[in-house]
Amino acid sequence: MSLPMSRRTLLRSAAVIGTAVAVSPLLLPGVAQAYPWSRTLTEGSTGADVTELQIRVAGWAADSPSHSRVSIDGEFGPGTAAAVRRFQSAYGLGVDAQVGPATQAALNALEQSDGSTAHFNFSEFTDRVSGTFNGGKVSAATAKENARRCMYKLEAVRKKLGNKPITVNSGFRSIAHNAEIGGASDSMHMYGTAADLDVPGVANKTVYQKAETSGFSGLETYNTDHQHVDSRADLGRAWWWENGTV
Repeated sequence: MSLPMSRRTLLRSAAVIGTAVAVSPLLLPGVAQAYPWSRTLTEGSTGADVTELQIRVAGWAADSPSHSRVSIDGEFGPGTAAAVRRFQSAYGLGVDAQVGPATQAALNALEQSDGSTAHFNFSEFTDRVSGTFNGGKVSAATAKENARRCMYKLEAVRKKLGNKPITVNSGFRSIAHNAEIGGASDSMHMYGTAADLDVPGVANKTVYQKAETSGFSGLETYNTDHQHVDSRADLGRAWWWENGTV
């Protein structure tokens, strides 16, 4: 879903994502200012701003199908540098793995004032019954943060598909709702890290293949009426690509 571009101020706070601790933004009502990058980030940099960078370039994990993901650990290593180069190339920037003003501006152009991204909305990811992030296997705040991280990977998939609009049919599910529809007992939807997608005019197989390069570690077969993607490896789970080529 596309929304008008706006800016936001982020304060840093700790959030538990599955079993890992990461940094997430705290949004201030009524304040519209982009993420306050305060320095140029390069390989070897560490800190909360590197963590945010990694979240935003996580969808640029590989050039070809690969069990590759960007570690969200606040340490700017070779994997992060490679993802930054792919992001820079895709957005017509100088490809040098240095995250200075131009790259930071491109990253900020992908965010909305409420923490969602340019082409995705939190309302697309909330439980279809309650309209919230409550009742899952993690706290509502953690489920929402996981959904935000999923959005950035989906922004990469969208870009790789030639900016084709993506519809999210199902995002977060409460435990009760997941049971009602017969979802898997440990469905990644209950953690907020999964999405079922529809891309009008694009075959699910094509979406699947783009997701194979975008850091998604859970991919359900493309022989259905939607394409499921999730980031189960971010929660310490094993990779699962049902039609995988790796």
